Amino acid sequence: MGTVTTFDPVAEHEKTRAALRAVVPRLVQLLREVPDRDAPSGVPLWTVGDVGAHLAGVYFAYSVDFTDESVEWDSLLPPGGGPLGERIAAMNATSIGLFSVEERARLGDFITERSALFLHATEGLAPDTPVSAPWLGKELTLTLAAATGLMLSESLVHGLDIARGAGRPWPIGADEASLVLGQTMPTLMPLALDTAKARGVSIAFDLAIKGGPRLGVVIDSGTATVTRDAPPRGYDCRITAPPTTFLLVSFRRMPVWKAIASGRMRAGGRRPWLAMRLGELIATP
Repeated sequence: MGTVTTFDPVAEHEKTRAALRAVVPRLVQLLREVPDRDAPSGVPLWTVGDVGAHLAGVYFAYSVDFTDESVEWDSLLPPGGGPLGERIAAMNATSIGLFSVEERARLGDFITERSALFLHATEGLAPDTPVSAPWLGKELTLTLAAATGLMLSESLVHGLDIARGAGRPWPIGADEASLVLGQTMPTLMPLALDTAKARGVSIAFDLAIKGGPRLGVVIDSGTATVTRDAPPRGYDCRITAPPTTFLLVSFRRMPVWKAIASGRMRAGGRRPWLAMRLGELIATP
């Protein structure tokens, strides 16, 4: 079955906070050095400036809980609960229109201020402190650990989108990617399950990320559960990959075929061909 690692939730949360604190100056420098904000980015139909505006919207959304600001989320999002993909698409479309041309020139300052506000306001809070995230679901709350991990993932992945459009390097370290996967996937993957496609499906995946985390993903009749350090069991499919590769494949920034062809991602277990089903059943956030 392989070795299952264990983790300290508090220590990992603090490492994620440190990683977020470290990535913001890199991100801000990248935004300030972009030669053409109207250049195509790594996100289809979005310019480099659109990606920057979206990121600023992310930092605004996650920090608003810790300010006196009031946001009418219902006016910005689809009515009712709605599937995650629909709500994310609506939030993305809204976020890139939040900042005027003049304000886009100062996105770096805005992200710096909002990240500092978030990190200061959450200093010393427990990883399981609730943080509202209505854009992911009606009246949904995340743990502070998951929210921090999602802010880190948005910064890393969209930083890559901006860098690709600007022709700049943007390395994503294995430690950073591991923190994102461990902090966000147990929360995000069940929310992102395509319940229609998962109806009647029963598959157990063992996600063995090199260096950790180890995630047990069980999809059963329209629901998904993701467990850190899951106890040994019989899995249908084991997927092994370095953390950065798995992060990029999960967010559709690297094709699965390329990860497999290069030897960076491998599938095993009694039904290895089911590896492709994971990406079909779990929607891209």
